[in-house]
Amino acid sequence: MCAGCEALLTDRDRGLICGACWARLPRLAAPRCARCGHPRSVTTRAGATCPGCALLAPYVRAARSLCWVPHPVSSGILAALKYDGWPGVADGMGERMARLSWPSDVIAERAALVPVPLAATKQRERGFNQAERLASAVAVRWGIPVVTGVTRTRVTETQTRLTPGERLANVRRAFAVVSADLPRLAGRHVILVVDVLTTGATLNACAGALFAAGVRTVSYLTFGRARTAADH
Repeated sequence: MCAGCEALLTDRDRGLICGACWARLPRLAAPRCARCGHPRSVTTRAGATCPGCALLAPYVRAARSLCWVPHPVSSGILAALKYDGWPGVADGMGERMARLSWPSDVIAERAALVPVPLAATKQRERGFNQAERLASAVAVRWGIPVVTGVTRTRVTETQTRLTPGERLANVRRAFAVVSADLPRLAGRHVILVVDVLTTGATLNACAGALFAAGVRTVSYLTFGRARTAADH
């Protein structure tokens, strides 16, 4: 049975998600912004600001996402991973995330994948951090290590029901770099991994902690991306 749509799997299906779900995944359309990976169709007006780049901190080199959320297919796959007890779904997600195109300098420089840490209570309930599972699946394909890198310094509210401004305040100074991991990250290009990019508040907070600790460059990799106001 497909963990995403509950259809019967066939002999041609690999993993826990059926081929029909992968085929219907709402991928971000081309052409895309070279920096943030956001579709360019919404920024054709001369001088317009790219809505995806506007979400990124200035020291973030690039960002890539596989598909849009919410959507029946992508949301179903995420729910299977995060809430329905199917951590193995992360391998198929990571396999497809690993195929995304990047600027040549990112490919040459990326030294480690750092998963965004999950709140301790959520990790106990879930039994794993979905960002770690995704990062591990990508790491196998890229041949670079997963490094813990960042830890939470305080409890934060769930970001789901907060406004953009509340999200920023909620995660401000909520992350710190793991000192034991700093020698592996300082002066290097690190890829932060999480399941969904919404406003960028959590990713930017993690990136800020890494940058302040001496990481030279940060990029973002996510499975899903929420549409901006310009996309509706």
